[in-house]
Amino acid sequence: MRRFSDLIDRLVYTRSRNAKVKLIADYLRATPDPDRGWALASLTGQLDLAAVKPALVKALIEERVDPELFRMSRNYVGDLAETCSLLWPEPPGRPTPVVVPPLGEVVETLKALPRGQGAATMTTLMDRLDVPGRYALIKLATGALRIGISARLAKTAFAQAFDVDVEEVEEIWHGLVPPYLPLFQWGEGHIERPRYDDIPVFRPFMLAHPLEDGAVDLTDYAAEWKWDGIRVQIARAGGETRLFSRTGDDITNSFPEVAEAMPIDAVLDGELLVRGTAQGNSAASFNALQQRLGRKAVSGAMLRDFPAFVRLYDVLYDGAQDLRGQPWTERRERLEAMMARLPGERFDLSGLIVAGDFAQLAALREGARDASIEGLMLKRRDSLYSAGRKVGLWYKWKRDPLVVDCVMMYAQRGSGKRSSFYSDYTFGCWSEDGTLLPVGKAYSGFTDAELKMLDGFVRNNTVAKFGPVREVTKSLVLEVAFDSVHRSKRHKSGVAMRFPRISRIRTDKPAEEADTLETLAKLITDPV
Repeated sequence: MRRFSDLIDRLVYTRSRNAKVKLIADYLRATPDPDRGWALASLTGQLDLAAVKPALVKALIEERVDPELFRMSRNYVGDLAETCSLLWPEPPGRPTPVVVPPLGEVVETLKALPRGQGAATMTTLMDRLDVPGRYALIKLATGALRIGISARLAKTAFAQAFDVDVEEVEEIWHGLVPPYLPLFQWGEGHIERPRYDDIPVFRPFMLAHPLEDGAVDLTDYAAEWKWDGIRVQIARAGGETRLFSRTGDDITNSFPEVAEAMPIDAVLDGELLVRGTAQGNSAASFNALQQRLGRKAVSGAMLRDFPAFVRLYDVLYDGAQDLRGQPWTERRERLEAMMARLPGERFDLSGLIVAGDFAQLAALREGARDASIEGLMLKRRDSLYSAGRKVGLWYKWKRDPLVVDCVMMYAQRGSGKRSSFYSDYTFGCWSEDGTLLPVGKAYSGFTDAELKMLDGFVRNNTVAKFGPVREVTKSLVLEVAFDSVHRSKRHKSGVAMRFPRISRIRTDKPAEEADTLETLAKLITDPV
């Protein structure tokens, strides 16, 4: 446990991606089984210890320190684990040196506990650990690391540690279970790479580079719309179907109707969308899809009101045949032929765009403000399906963002390295009666220097406090860029932005000259 807590402590204070990868790789090489496997499970979000939730940790610390002191400290620090690890009182008469159990023993102990029965065990462990150890324990137990480590980065570190291809790691990942003993045996060369042919496993996506400048020759590239949903992979094998997000997360339970409708063994690449209300193959806005995202269980009403389907782009496997080594034109023909075997209610084909030349294609892109279109995709006709971004093969040509001027209303501290800064901003537009109503929230788009300026503004202009939220004077105008705006019954303003980010701080503009809800409403492309 001490080695794991040292790793977490060092990762928290390391900003460089390459340095983080090296830290994890060194740890995985030097740490024995099963500790390193449990650490990898924690770093990739695959460790679920049902007995310990944040509410339990909060109850434990409030038994030992003044709850008001905890609340104020938590509000200032911005992180539950850091606050509790610092405030936890040292037990009287604790022996020196402290004997710290190994990580594997801690995990197995917590895994064996019934749900909600972790208080006594957590108390014992917290008493035995120092501040870094308590911090690592809480992060581990609650599954809320938030230390700037993605699952992909952790897998990349494993690949670097054992000199294997990270894409090979991805291809077997969903057939593995913690603490990943076969994975480490393969990495160390003791066994061949595990195979999971009878399990629907994730295959890394082929991704696109942004088309920054210049044109492409349409004799070499095919064009299709870039639909505004979420990229998914549908994999069926061994009588089971799974849906994976672009990052390899299993989202099958959120969209059971799509998984149940998959009738053939294959691996397909497409865009997950919600069916629109208009006739034909229309797709609703991303706002409709958002009602379904992140739900572990989906109600009958959700299935009825927001029916999901997949607009297919590509085919990676047809049965057991791997098609990724074939050019795009051949895979496209295979996919078109496959459509007759797929139910039209849940699957349709992303059509190709016919344009005489690049100038005509650019005009089509410029005129596309459909609620479910994000831009264009340009795919080289002879491109193989290669994992990751390969230069010159696929391009994404997104619509230019929309921009409005809003007024900052509220701010909240960020997490991780931003936990000391007010970096999450809620902003609004003016209604007809002169009321400022929230229209969005953003925490990106600004530089480090601008973050310090915004943080200083919040601290110097706070007029009310609501727990961790600060209300500020309605005096700072933010130019907000966003991809689209949609009607929303959940927001008092009646609108919701898609991908808002701060594009400029308008210190030159009076707040009363910021945009109105009427201006924003004119940008809505949702079908009535």
